[in-house]
Amino acid sequence: MSDPTFGISITRIDNEPRPPVWSDMSVVGIIGTAPDADASVFPADTPVFLYSDDAAKLTALGDAGTLKDALVLLNAQLGEFQVAAKVVLVRVEDGVDAAATIASVVGDGAQTGLSAFRRAGPEIGMIPRLLCAPGFTSQRTGAEANPVCAALPPICEKLLAHAVVDGPATTEQDAIDWREKISSSRLIPIDPAVKVYDNGVSVVQPASPAIIGIGVRRDHEKQGRPFHSWANQPVQGIVGPSRPISFSLTDGATEGQRLLSANIGVLLRGEMGVESAIGQGGFIFVGTDNAGEDDLWRFYNVTRGRDFIHLMLLRTLRFYLGRFNVTGQTIQAILNTMETGLRNLKADGDILGFELKFTRDQNTPEELRQGRFTVSFAAEEAPVLRYLGIQSARYRPALDALLDDLLAQVGTITG
Repeated sequence: MSDPTFGISITRIDNEPRPPVWSDMSVVGIIGTAPDADASVFPADTPVFLYSDDAAKLTALGDAGTLKDALVLLNAQLGEFQVAAKVVLVRVEDGVDAAATIASVVGDGAQTGLSAFRRAGPEIGMIPRLLCAPGFTSQRTGAEANPVCAALPPICEKLLAHAVVDGPATTEQDAIDWREKISSSRLIPIDPAVKVYDNGVSVVQPASPAIIGIGVRRDHEKQGRPFHSWANQPVQGIVGPSRPISFSLTDGATEGQRLLSANIGVLLRGEMGVESAIGQGGFIFVGTDNAGEDDLWRFYNVTRGRDFIHLMLLRTLRFYLGRFNVTGQTIQAILNTMETGLRNLKADGDILGFELKFTRDQNTPEELRQGRFTVSFAAEEAPVLRYLGIQSARYRPALDALLDDLLAQVGTITG
């Protein structure tokens, strides 16, 4: 439309920084069995979204298998003002034995098993970023790694997700041997399992749904921001760990401390009257690490936080593609947009600081001519506090002060 000869023209100027668009990092993905499930509601190898308190879908899921128990344990961890968790379920068929069922969980690498989580975004509009396969991550054959633990990292990389994986829950050495077979910053190893009360008896169940439930609760407490650890948090809905883990806050020569040094999160028992215990009562999860090799990215709250930042940049900056030409104004608007998101995270204490740069050595005239330019950012996520050193000494100046007081009060006595 041409401008009028006699009239008014209004042009909207759209060069302000965009508000940051955040992603939901607390959508849970659970894969497992439910042999009594209604196949029309939960078709095999298909991602199905539900709220964890959806009574109709819980009924359709049936009580048998691993999925129903996982949802119950997950729900037990939700906190104040939380009604339910967002969950993507993938049901696999029961095999003739454990090995066959594990093969179903692993899937074909394209459509079935764990790969079904990759279809969740396009098919149901939810991307799970906290995954678990309760009951299927601890089994090993000889010196081989667990097949599910081996298959999870590439799935997590594609989804920008983390998976909580259960150890063998048998002995300390078994847990260490199991841990030695996994290596990924996307995996969060834990041990042992939990005991829950079911129909009058205590039964052992994998702990991963409970730990993920704690993660959902912690994210909720922090307005959805995943920069905080799940350590030193109570585990609800259980009657105890599957086996006791010895632990002391002041002594590294305990099973709990050894497992923690191997990056394995542990479930501990509080002990009334024991100052070196993790708490006075209840059952408490302690775990800060992922199973990666790089100590720079050791804490899962740091790796989850960096995923959160990257996803924010993707969702926020895609607005500029194709809508704007490469000009100084466009580049400045993008930098200002990035600064807004990072500044918000710093104000909330999620990152300690950041830096944004647009430099000549990263950008050439030829690149700009092709509609391409590069900006760089650096940020420092706040690390979790996991060690506090206290130095204790005598304080001689207090005696000087005492002498001064005595001299002032008594002075010189003469006869």
